[in-house]
Amino acid sequence: MKCNFIGGQWRASAASRSNINPSDLDDVIGQYAQADADDARAAIDAARNAQKTWAHDGIQARSSALDFIGSELLGRQTELGTLLSREEGKTLAEGIAEVARAGQIFKFFAGEVLRTGGEKLPSVRPLVEVEVTREPVGVVGIITPWNFPIAIPAWKIAPALAYGNSVVFKPADLVPGSAWALAEIISRSAIPHGVFNLVMGRGSVVGNAIVSSPDVDAVSFTGSVETGRTLLQRGAQQFKRMQLEMGGKNPLVVLDDADLEVAVDCAVQGAYYSTGQRCTASSRFIVQKGIYPRFVTRLTEAIERLRVGHALEPQTQIGPVVDEGQLRHDEGYLNIGKNEGAKLACGGQLVKRDTRGHFLSPALFIDATPKMRIAREEIFGPIACAIAVDSYEEALSVANDSPFGLSSGICTTSLKYATHFKRHVKSGMTMVNVPTAGVDYHVPFGGTKASSYGPREQGTYAVDFFTTVKTAYTKAYFD
Repeated sequence: MKCNFIGGQWRASAASRSNINPSDLDDVIGQYAQADADDARAAIDAARNAQKTWAHDGIQARSSALDFIGSELLGRQTELGTLLSREEGKTLAEGIAEVARAGQIFKFFAGEVLRTGGEKLPSVRPLVEVEVTREPVGVVGIITPWNFPIAIPAWKIAPALAYGNSVVFKPADLVPGSAWALAEIISRSAIPHGVFNLVMGRGSVVGNAIVSSPDVDAVSFTGSVETGRTLLQRGAQQFKRMQLEMGGKNPLVVLDDADLEVAVDCAVQGAYYSTGQRCTASSRFIVQKGIYPRFVTRLTEAIERLRVGHALEPQTQIGPVVDEGQLRHDEGYLNIGKNEGAKLACGGQLVKRDTRGHFLSPALFIDATPKMRIAREEIFGPIACAIAVDSYEEALSVANDSPFGLSSGICTTSLKYATHFKRHVKSGMTMVNVPTAGVDYHVPFGGTKASSYGPREQGTYAVDFFTTVKTAYTKAYFD
């Protein structure tokens, strides 16, 4: 059994969970410990005891540790990418790329350790100087989802450690393998015992213990809106610093003047790759009526060519849905769309392959309306809908008519409309002629409205969540 990592020691738990390959339900990847509330408290205590020492260690030690982690991830990207694809179901190419991205994130923050700056300013009072510096928040609880089981932990853990915090990390129940592999690398990085802790287990037990503990100073969470709202309420009662990345219902606007090939490619990559299980996935195609018939025809043809299959097979383009519960969830939305009156142009069928797996053909609803549930609620699967509009102005209005505001996109050859869209769309990230899903690791990530709460993640902007600002005044005396 793969154990939790607490206070520098690998610790077993009374309970364990089987890690099942969604491409092959007969493939048990391994048994992983299920932490209880006592395990979580032990990890928090270890993190609290170790944090002050880590915060005052030299910045070169922190930088070197993060660089070591990044180098090992990059050196083992094929091995770890294969593990990732086995347990999560994204294609092998996507799994390898995700591990590489995690390695690049750790190396980026290895550099940021050395670049953390401050300010020295004159005071309005004579002989007084002002220094503005950044200090670590303290103990950070990190709770991550199953859809990016190593990249999302990396972009939270790396900056937390870089800026001198200690970490209690709870990964999603469905993907303990990638989390354990990352923890094993971190355990050999010369980071002092207790600074980093892994507690695998149920959110209702381990996640609740982390958020409820007065010894946890901040929580960074990625997951559903419902869970995020609950965590925020609990964290706010203790005045914790909270960072929440939640849902999306991301629009891709296609105008009459768009390059059709570019638009179809953006739609396919944005909506269906990674089996649509991305918070930045395009799920609403808002298409001007002049290009709508051609776009729907070409998009349907492209979707039907996609190969659904085992994540590790080289010809596979769309892997399985992550588990049976998510598959039933997706099927429920297929029925909702049909009952609402949208037309299922293609897909939405269970697919049989040589192995037993959760295979679903990617689906496209056409002739949807903005008020339908399939156009308003996050599905988190390979399902999207197309909505016809008369004008750019109507397209922008429909795009903004959402409780979410994470990512958005527009396909157009008009500089006028592209510029206007970037300025007026209500989302934290927006793309012009590129898919809504797919972001760089060195720039900020986050959204508006119900998609995000708190400071941005990734890049240099991560410092705003993982540090606090101190202002110090000094008066000089001269003989």
